[in-house]
Order: sequence, then C-alpha cells, then structure tokens
Amino acid sequence: MSALKQGRVALAFVCVVLGIMLAVQFRTTQDIRSTIPFQRAEDLSLRLRQAEKERDTALRQLQELQNSTISESVAKEAELFRMAAGYLTVEGPGVVVTIDDSKRPMKPGENPNLYLIHDDDMLKVINELWAAGAEAISINDQRLVVGSEIRCTGPTISVNNMRHTPPYEIRAIGDPKTLEASLKMRGGVIETLQFWGIQVSVKTQPKVKIVSFKGAHKYQFAKPLKEEAAK
Repeated sequence: MSALKQGRVALAFVCVVLGIMLAVQFRTTQDIRSTIPFQRAEDLSLRLRQAEKERDTALRQLQELQNSTISESVAKEAELFRMAAGYLTVEGPGVVVTIDDSKRPMKPGENPNLYLIHDDDMLKVINELWAAGAEAISINDQRLVVGSEIRCTGPTISVNNMRHTPPYEIRAIGDPKTLEASLKMRGGVIETLQFWGIQVSVKTQPKVKIVSFKGAHKYQFAKPLKEEAAK
C-alpha cells in the first residue's frame, strides 16, 4: 500500500473517531440538560435574573420617590419662608380695622394734634395685633415685614416709604375673636383713641386678604453664620 493511501485511511479513521466522540458528547449534554437538577438550576438562574431586574426597578423607583419627596419638602419649606417674609399674598380669618381722624369740633386752646392719627397711634394698634397672634398685617395694602417703617410725614403717614392719608385700613390675619378682644379691651388702644374722637371700627371677617410685599430686602451688614448654614 502506498504512503498516500495509508495517509487517507488514517485521516478517515481519525474523522470517524472524532465523529463518534462528538456524537457521544452531544448526547451526554442533552442527557444532562434533560435531568431534573439541571432544569431546576436553570429555572433558579432565570428567577434570580428576574429578581435582580425587579430589585433594580424598585431601587430606581425608590430613588425617584426620595428625590420627589425632598423636592416637595424643600418647596414647602421655601413657601413657608416666603410667606413669613411677606412675599406671598395670603388669605385667612381675621379683622379689618378702619381708623380716621376725629371729626369732633376742637375747643379753644386745645392742641389739634390730639384729634389726628399719628404714627405712634398706628404702632400701638399694630403691636396689639402682633401680640394677639396676628400672622400677617397690612396698612392700606402695604404689607408689614421686617424693616417696614411707620412714621409721620407731615399730615400723612408713611408705610414702606409710601405716603397715605386717612382713613387707614389695617388688615390682620389670625383668630378673629382674639384680635378683636386685644383691641377692644378696657383701657386699651381703641378706647384711648376714641376718647379724643378718633374714629375706629373693628370688623371680624372669615376671609381677609393681605397682599404680598412689593419691595426688596437689602442686607449690607448682616451675613449668615457659616455654622448655622451647615446645620
């Protein structure tokens, strides 16, 4: 037999052997896959991957919820600060106080200023309302905030650098009965004003609207402490 024929026979033999080995291996693999332990392991693997997907989805939804909750909390806190600072128009139960100069004829020799409304009279009324728990106050639609001034400028009164003439309308939001009682108590500010003929009326209302502050706060010297900002 020639060398060429011997080589072909050997190659054919090797191919037959490899074919038998591959067939046996394929059959063995199929048998393994068909066994119950392998099926269970494969099923567990699928369940694990599904659980991981559900976990990732739940974590993502939780993070979104936390971010949303934080945003809502920050927004609500910012709204409260804006409302406390007077930058939001507010509405609620309260009182409307109207004050006007006296119409009583003066007696000879009397001081005419006794029959006129002055800044200190307005301040007494405002302080009584704050002390009684007023949450927001305005004078002739000028919102009172930190830094608001009430002062006499001739025959007028300046509020937030805006001049106003009588009658003056003071709006306050709070418990109507408490606010009214604070002004009408015996020997109080209203009784004193009425002694000189100053016209004062107090009306409780279920809804009192107080407009927002239109100015701007400027801080030239005051600065926040870093320790407070870090808390």
